[in-house]
Amino acid sequence: MNRTDRTRAGAARTDRTRPAGRHGRVGPARPGDVTSVYARRQRLPRYWFAERLLAVLSGRRPVHWMLGHTVGEAYEQLVLLAPAIPLGAVSQPVVRHCDEYVPQAGVIEAFARIGAGDRVRAMAFRLEQGADLRWRCAAVEVGPGTHAVPGPTR
Repeated sequence: MNRTDRTRAGAARTDRTRPAGRHGRVGPARPGDVTSVYARRQRLPRYWFAERLLAVLSGRRPVHWMLGHTVGEAYEQLVLLAPAIPLGAVSQPVVRHCDEYVPQAGVIEAFARIGAGDRVRAMAFRLEQGADLRWRCAAVEVGPGTHAVPGPTR
């Protein structure tokens, strides 16, 4: 292969993908594309629950969809919050980021940034791990600018 042939071969590949290698894979030049990042974060309980809660609060799913995934007052909180919070009114809301604090084993206090159009809202929720090792939502809060959910007086 002379110099002209090498230049043509290099110039022909401008699509930012690798040529097929030993295993025949053709794809992005770097591993860790958007789909693999999304798949990794969906394995984390906080992201899984954030997506499910957002689906209910935006009206894409009914509240009873969370029946088996809530404990205590969380289901009642969702029943009151879902019609009061128009998260899906402007555009399709998405979970931009979700992080967690672990105060003790078997408990996650998570907080998420929800983006809807040019607005950003906060959502906080508590997850508790049951004896069957399944995570369940125990509390939900959305803010700012949302209506307060009346809770029991203690």
